[in-house]
Amino acid sequence: MAQDTSVTWLTQEAFDRLSAELEALSTTGRVEIASKIESAREEGDLKENSGYHAAKDEQGKQEARIRQLKDLLKRAEVGHAPESQGVVETGTVITAVIAGDETVFLIGDREIAGDSELDVYSPQSPLGEAILGMKIGESGSYTAPNGKQISVSISNVETWAGQ
Repeated sequence: MAQDTSVTWLTQEAFDRLSAELEALSTTGRVEIASKIESAREEGDLKENSGYHAAKDEQGKQEARIRQLKDLLKRAEVGHAPESQGVVETGTVITAVIAGDETVFLIGDREIAGDSELDVYSPQSPLGEAILGMKIGESGSYTAPNGKQISVSISNVETWAGQ
């Protein structure tokens, strides 16, 4: 499992789900939004046409999501979750005591978890950077965005079993 921060680890299921979303947005999604824009244009004055502006905003969000998905899928490393060796790495589920509270979360990209209720922290987040490579029983700390030092202790590392 590569720990290169420019690579995003995805399960095959997540890769397929995101590829299908990209295909839908790039094809029928673009046709539908173009139709909405055209319909709104026909209503007249574009300066005060809320339907037109809403459709253009929706188009911008859709195009941003398409760019995000293309980039994510281009950088994706598809495979099985790494088999837990008791070491924090991308694609593992971590149980940690953070600032005195026990928390369970996944290290990776939010897209891995799909509809799961599991919290996900990026390996590039302050917490992710602080704990990558830590073993069960190890402790450390990281600096939160507000400047506060937060303690973290790794209680368990498990293999991501999917949704």
